[in-house]
Amino acid sequence: MNELRLYMFQTGTLKCRRCNISMNAGLDDYEIPVPWYLITHPQGHVVIDGGCAVECATDAEGHWGDITAVYQPVMREEEGCVQTLQAMGIAPEDVRYVLHSHLHLDHTGATGRFPNAVHVVRRREYEYAMAPDWFSAGGYIRKDFDRPGLNWHFLEDSDDGYDVFGDGVIRFVFTPGHAPGHASFMIHLEETGPVLLAVDAAYTMDHWNEKALPGFLASTVDAVRSVQKLHALARKTQAMVVTGHDPDAWPTFRHAPEYYR
Repeated sequence: MNELRLYMFQTGTLKCRRCNISMNAGLDDYEIPVPWYLITHPQGHVVIDGGCAVECATDAEGHWGDITAVYQPVMREEEGCVQTLQAMGIAPEDVRYVLHSHLHLDHTGATGRFPNAVHVVRRREYEYAMAPDWFSAGGYIRKDFDRPGLNWHFLEDSDDGYDVFGDGVIRFVFTPGHAPGHASFMIHLEETGPVLLAVDAAYTMDHWNEKALPGFLASTVDAVRSVQKLHALARKTQAMVVTGHDPDAWPTFRHAPEYYR
């Protein structure tokens, strides 16, 4: 499987309150998808984020701790990223890169699961995740990403637009705000054209349309300006925009085993 394709998956959902996703939106129960992505490429397979760790399927509180009082993962073990890819015939050894938008707990499901992979993240995010401020500490599960023997490639602030394969197919777009070192991704496909994976730079279409701030962020100013940056990029490229956790928008996209090419 080396044809250029983009697959969209999810590791179940997160139960939370609406205000956790849209600032000041109230305490109504809310349930959001937890997406992750696979890009098959002639030079090797690429996983983006990987969703929640598979341990959340069997012992969420044991793996995440007290944060499960705020965010409760709902997933099956077969939805783990390794299990999902194995069901497609992709062995863990076949993944060349794991790309990290950031290191929050619902985005580190692929970290350390693929023995031959290079893990790519912005250095600013990795360093913050190792010593987060008190208000964000619950969002980082250190045992997910602080693992011996991982092959890390750290991107510096000057690496905005980093091209993973050097062919323009997968580029990092630095979009801080939700997390200090957050990145979105621009994917260029042969038939579909540009696809902009906003990830948590824009949780929902309300956030994308500048009608709401996210319920969790490290910097309000950076979060707003990152959305503006993505708007400019989307206008320039006419990209299809995929927001990070929108329960209404997410079902409108093709989900694996369907794909974009």
